[in-house]
Amino acid sequence: MRDSATQGVLFPALTRKSIRAVFDEPNQSSDGGLILLQAADRALRLTERIARALGDRRDPSKVEHSVEELVRQRVFGLAAGYADGNDAARIGSDPMQKLVVGRDPLSGADLASQPTLSRFENRPDRKDLLRAGWTLLTTVVDHHRRRIGRRRVRRITIDLDPTDDPTHGAQQLSMFNGHYDMWCYLPVLGFLTFDDEPDQYLFAAVLRPGNAHATAGARGILTRTIGYLRLRFPEARIRVRLDGGYATPEMFLLLENLSVEYLVAMGSNSVLLARAAELMEEARVLAAESGRTATLFGETRYAAKTWGSVERRIIIKAEVVRLEGREPRDNARFVVTNLRSAPEHVYHVYRVRGDFENRIKELHHDLEIDRTSCSSFWANQLRVLLTATAYVLFQELRRRAAGTDLARAQVGHLRIALVKIATRVERTVRRIVLHFAEAHPDRLVWFRVAAALGAVGT
Repeated sequence: MRDSATQGVLFPALTRKSIRAVFDEPNQSSDGGLILLQAADRALRLTERIARALGDRRDPSKVEHSVEELVRQRVFGLAAGYADGNDAARIGSDPMQKLVVGRDPLSGADLASQPTLSRFENRPDRKDLLRAGWTLLTTVVDHHRRRIGRRRVRRITIDLDPTDDPTHGAQQLSMFNGHYDMWCYLPVLGFLTFDDEPDQYLFAAVLRPGNAHATAGARGILTRTIGYLRLRFPEARIRVRLDGGYATPEMFLLLENLSVEYLVAMGSNSVLLARAAELMEEARVLAAESGRTATLFGETRYAAKTWGSVERRIIIKAEVVRLEGREPRDNARFVVTNLRSAPEHVYHVYRVRGDFENRIKELHHDLEIDRTSCSSFWANQLRVLLTATAYVLFQELRRRAAGTDLARAQVGHLRIALVKIATRVERTVRRIVLHFAEAHPDRLVWFRVAAALGAVGT
């Protein structure tokens, strides 16, 4: 019986002529644009460094797939939309997947199988993963140090935020989280912003048990990151923005001992609501007179009981929200800070952090960072780290697309426009030629990004 993949089908009534479809073209791939991500990876040397950090304790005489090849297979597979290790059986002979891993696209051996990938994911221990996480941080920071060059960086902002990662099986350290009302992991993600640039660059992705406190692991992440940033950007001020889960006495002491600027949201309580009462009343009057949402800003000095006698500056946002067809709603918010700017400006600086939530959505929806279905916790941490690696490469593609329609595109759009391109792979004596569709709608942007990554015209 013929292979069903090479059998044709006939559409007899779609046009005046019948249409036959058949999968019979060799040496073709639907992921031709992966060559751009390979060029971005070459510029950062990211997969090479991650592989070196993970190490390889296998018997060299029995190794068929190097750690570097396995890292690249998983990272570029994730980038192309193949988030599960089981996808290895579907893409192992794909010429573009083989090319970006480092094998001959036509005659090279197929990529690693799912069992081999599974053994790879379960091999690293905690120390290996700590080294790999440090490698991600230092590679990202060093890359932007080179990118910025001699320009003086006045301020670097660090944003940390936990996110939910639902679990559906017997994963180690899957715990019930009351806030999210589910069994899950609770990874924390870290982003860097240089001065007032619009992009937030991922530098950390740390998996944690589902019942972890927001501050778990944050001390180590902040201490290491701030120390390295000061080494590479000695003149820059460091600013840290955190949500309300980080508003603990220990965190405030850490931030003050590290001598950084900080903005940390804080939940309301009876004392703070009493301090905001006068501003809230003014906001209600303004909202009633205008029929629109009214917002006022103020400040106070406050010391929670757990803070001892230390008073800190609290920014108050007194807001009454009015929406058509709904009753007015009080919305008082509080931010603890050591910034000295006017309250409205300080709150605006804090509110900007909301934009990096879009980066977290990309990681979830476009790269499936929550595909943590291994039973081993450390194997799942490796999956998270490899997904973060793929995301860093996409961020580099997006940065290189500056001045085009893709400069602010989400990862899902970048994948469709720049990566998922049908390609015929040809090998001549002197070179490998990738034949793309002449009518590809984003071909001009593709060429521009390629040139920005070092390609030259022919």
